[in-house]
Amino acid sequence: MKTWRLLCALTMAGVFAANCTAETASSKPNIIFIYVDNLGYGDLGCYGSKLHRTPHVDRMAAEGVRLTSFYSASGVCTPSRAALMSGCYPRRVNMHVSGAGLPVLRPMDRKGLHPNEVTIAKSLKDCGYTTMCIGKWHLGDQLSFLPTQHGFDRYFGIPYSDDQTPSKNFPNWPPLPLMRQEKVIEAPVDRDYLTKRYTEETIRFLTENKNRPFFLYLPHAMPGSTARPFASPEFQGKSRNGPYGDSVEELDWSIGEILAALKKLDLDEKTLVVWTSDNGAVRRNPPQGSNAPLKGWGYDTSEGAMRMPCVVRWPGKVPAGKVCDELCAMMDWLPTFAKLGGGEPPKDRIIDGHDIRPFLFSEPGAKSRYDEVGFFYYMMDQLQAVRAGPWKLYLPLENKLMSLRRNQEKFPAALYDVRNDISETKEVSAEHPDVVARLAALADKARADLGDLGRDGKGQRPAGYVDNPKPQVLAPPARN
Repeated sequence: MKTWRLLCALTMAGVFAANCTAETASSKPNIIFIYVDNLGYGDLGCYGSKLHRTPHVDRMAAEGVRLTSFYSASGVCTPSRAALMSGCYPRRVNMHVSGAGLPVLRPMDRKGLHPNEVTIAKSLKDCGYTTMCIGKWHLGDQLSFLPTQHGFDRYFGIPYSDDQTPSKNFPNWPPLPLMRQEKVIEAPVDRDYLTKRYTEETIRFLTENKNRPFFLYLPHAMPGSTARPFASPEFQGKSRNGPYGDSVEELDWSIGEILAALKKLDLDEKTLVVWTSDNGAVRRNPPQGSNAPLKGWGYDTSEGAMRMPCVVRWPGKVPAGKVCDELCAMMDWLPTFAKLGGGEPPKDRIIDGHDIRPFLFSEPGAKSRYDEVGFFYYMMDQLQAVRAGPWKLYLPLENKLMSLRRNQEKFPAALYDVRNDISETKEVSAEHPDVVARLAALADKARADLGDLGRDGKGQRPAGYVDNPKPQVLAPPARN
């Protein structure tokens, strides 16, 4: 009964319809959202990389819009993905930490994204879209949290990170499972072939659904969370940056194959494609990924952790060769896609994201809503920074969480103009006390609404929980 009460804490799913207008299927764009894992701002040619060969993503940027102030809602995997799917800050939907208070969900976690949250897939499904998730989910591996319970007609992929495999420290974790729908079909899956297999599955989905509007969510597992990223044999040893570069260049090959398939299927001008990352490249020794020219690494609230490369292409609709530096964020895709699909974002709950179609279509004078209301940087439980307009204020904290291990340090206030000083070379809080005061006031509002370390927010909603989580394992072979 405890689990049932928690799962039913919100309004029943019947009220979630996106209020879709009676548009014809031909007027709805197909949507492909490609989400890579732990890739840095400076890892693509179109964002300045001289190390990786990424001609297909670079072509996307030349044929579409490149966002340069696009933010993840977290520096780590699970919260970032929760924000994308729900249109909300991770703390809003209580997906900022795992069931055990850890940075991300683990295998057999009792926690997951609440089944009654309205996801992008649910919104678009209500508007007549066929929906599929191919790749890394990481929003709960229990039945009630899987993609098929969150608006996706079909699922093919791994339910959590590629590094969450059995080890000396975690001997009870199951072999990394590859799932189709709600069933494990392989374990352990060969991670060298994940990018290739996801690409093949994507092209199969596009071919089968070319005559109806579709939403494809493609969260790749690579470059991934392991110390040695994986790539198909055809790409191993081919880059100038070891296994990490091999993985990045295979991801670029993948989008090239997808764009070629769209052209072949006469879907090119009917399809909006987004290519981005969940959080920035993490610190490795020797270095692998790059967040240059941003400061910092993945897994915290630095610009390097949360400011993402993001390229959007839709021939004939999104103007070619544009660059947009207006602040936008991962939560914005839900309201934006709902509008593009002929619907509306849900009205019965707070959605933190904003419709960014004016930025995608390069409408003159379009300004970010975050300039007024603020964009908030959380590390797990703690609010650590706020941005509005060009300004980012690192909040003064007596006990700032400095890493995912929760070590703490005293940290003073620091203000940077991250639009004109992207590398944060000049701290200017003493020169702009009015800006500091305004951003600090926005942070106080966020604490009351979303919560902070040791403090619940009045606007938070529950996550989902199960009482007795089970591992995702291969079923034993049937007896004759």
